[in-house]
Amino acid sequence: MGKASDTDVERVGSMREGKLDQKHLLFGEDGSPNNYDLNMGLTGGGGWRTPRHRHNFDQIRYVIAGTLPYTETEVLEQGWVGYFPESVHYGPQERAEGLRTMVLQCGGASGAGYLSVAQREATNAELAKTGEFKKGLYHYTDENGVTQTKDGSEAIFEHATGGKLEFATPRYTDVIAINPAAYDWFPQGGDGVWEKWLGSFTERDLRIGFVRLDAGAVYQAGQFPSIEILFQISGQVTAGGEKYGPETGYEFLANEGPVPVEAVEPTEFLRAVLHKF
Repeated sequence: MGKASDTDVERVGSMREGKLDQKHLLFGEDGSPNNYDLNMGLTGGGGWRTPRHRHNFDQIRYVIAGTLPYTETEVLEQGWVGYFPESVHYGPQERAEGLRTMVLQCGGASGAGYLSVAQREATNAELAKTGEFKKGLYHYTDENGVTQTKDGSEAIFEHATGGKLEFATPRYTDVIAINPAAYDWFPQGGDGVWEKWLGSFTERDLRIGFVRLDAGAVYQAGQFPSIEILFQISGQVTAGGEKYGPETGYEFLANEGPVPVEAVEPTEFLRAVLHKF
C-alpha cells in the first residue's frame, strides 16, 4: 500500500497561462502503461487558462470547491466528477481563482502510458531556452528560420521522447461529466461499507466511483486486478497502524489486498481502478 497526505505544494510550470499550485499525492511507475499522477490543484490569482487541446492519456477530475469549466459553455459543478478520455478535445478553459480540484492523470486504454511530471517539467525548462510558452502554445524558430507554434503539451512530449505525439482513435466524442448526487449507494462487503459506481469505461475496464464507511466499518482494499486509487474526501481512518484524514491518497497494487482500512468516524473516498493491461 502506498499513501501520501503531507506533501509540498508546487507551482505548475509556465507551459500554460496563469497560476496553478499543485500538491502531488501519489505517482505511478515510469514506463508503465498504468503510470499515473494523483494531485490536487488550486487556481491562483488571475486564474488559469488553456486553449482547446487533448492528451494521449486519461484524466479524472473531482471538483472540491468552485466550478471547473471544460469548454467555453460547459462546467463541472462542485462535487461533480469528469472523465477526460485520451484523444478527446476539451477547452478552452478559463478557471477562476480559488478553484480546488483533485486530478488523476493516468495512461489510457491505448497503452501509450503517461509522461511523468518530473520528465515534463525538466523538458519544459529545456524548451524555454530555445522558445517561449505563451497562452498554452510553444513558439519557436525551426531550422529554416521560420517561426512555428504548437500546443505546449505536444512540444514537451515530442522533445522528451524524441518521437512524434500520436493520438489513438477517440473512444468517446466528448468529456463525460458526472453528477454523483444522482447515483444511489449500495452496501458492499462488511457492515457499514457502501459503494457508488459512476461508470466503467473502455474495454480495459477503467472504473470510477465512491466508497463510504460508517464509523467502525472496515473496507478491504486492494482486491481488484489492477491498481486501485483512493482519495479521501472526509472523515478519519486508520491504515497500516496510522491515522489519516481528508485529502490523503492511497495506492493499492493489483490483487495486493485485502488491506484493511478502518473508519474512526464516517468517511468517504473517491475511488478509481485503473485500466487492466
